Amino acid sequence: MLQFTSHLHCHCILSSTSNQHLLFILFIMKLLSASSLAIAAAFGTVATTNGFVAVPSSSSTSSRHHLSTTVTSSSSSSSSSSLASTNDNSFFADHAISIASSISSLSGQTVVVKYGGNAMTSPELASLFCQDIATLQKLGLRIVVVHGGGPMINAMLDKVGVVSTWEGGMRVSTPEVVDVAAMVLCGSVNKDISSGIVQAGGRALGLSGRDDGLLQCTKLFGGDDGTIDLGNVGQVQIVNTQLIHELLDAGISPVIAPIGMGCKGSSDESVVYNINADVAAGRIAGELRAARVLFLTDIAGVLDKEKKLMDRLSVEDVDALIKDETITGGMIPKVTYATDAVKLGVKGAFITDGRVPHALLNEILAGGDDGMGSGGGGTVVTL
Repeated sequence: MLQFTSHLHCHCILSSTSNQHLLFILFIMKLLSASSLAIAAAFGTVATTNGFVAVPSSSSTSSRHHLSTTVTSSSSSSSSSSLASTNDNSFFADHAISIASSISSLSGQTVVVKYGGNAMTSPELASLFCQDIATLQKLGLRIVVVHGGGPMINAMLDKVGVVSTWEGGMRVSTPEVVDVAAMVLCGSVNKDISSGIVQAGGRALGLSGRDDGLLQCTKLFGGDDGTIDLGNVGQVQIVNTQLIHELLDAGISPVIAPIGMGCKGSSDESVVYNINADVAAGRIAGELRAARVLFLTDIAGVLDKEKKLMDRLSVEDVDALIKDETITGGMIPKVTYATDAVKLGVKGAFITDGRVPHALLNEILAGGDDGMGSGGGGTVVTL
């Protein structure tokens, strides 16, 4: 059985199409981090081999050892578990073609990622996320990160003794709650993400929505009739896309904390607003006319009534599924954020299972020409 070992001691066994995509992607990451070889050269290397073992840097004295390749052979008694079988000879070539097509279609394009959930609270998944961002940068994609941090905010609220309440699924943001949220999101959370990307070999700059008027808001009221006072919860009205483009043009990924300000020149310009991170990501993606927006969540995606994943939906499909109560409860706001982004001009909105290692890379690179995901890592919403 072929095994890949990364410097994070990840052992991936090729037991499914999804794992095969992931293993190939990990190999591309290894090439990008270990040498300056062009991606085409990487594809050329893997196309000539039946298998490979990437060795941890601590056990190697040269980059050649990092990228060593081996041909796996087996006896007839173990042929069912061997990657180097006749049927698998084209494995790397097939996946090279698929991933190269994805890179070709998305290189130079903007992708917005809403980062939160388990992908954020698990140290291992957080490290892999930062690697994914750095890798996508090296492949020529322009990545914007918008992050949440609800669990960290809750922990700090408890620590300082500030009580918060919820109305209609949204946190009521009193000035005291916003002070804590801003301290947490714009402080340690934001800087941990941006520094993690840098440590993974990428470039990132942590920002809040208050910096250079990045996210300018009006007060948002909750409830179906808009009568619930949510405190200082902001509805994004203006996005400083010039600032974002300047950073992306310089090869830097903005890492944005969803804390905004009032609109310039308005009476509430000095008010600090707490913004739902999903809403902020969707609005930023729409204003940038991004190629993709991915919402990393703690769910597998949109499921039908038999609990089977629906990997691709149109906006019309989503409306029908809400009407017939296939989509209910907490899934409704998630698909709403996705459909809103698509209506703003984003070409595809992904509700992605962030609990899967390298979920970001897998969904972006495994989609082939149309770049619409692996088919197993979540749901893609399009027009």
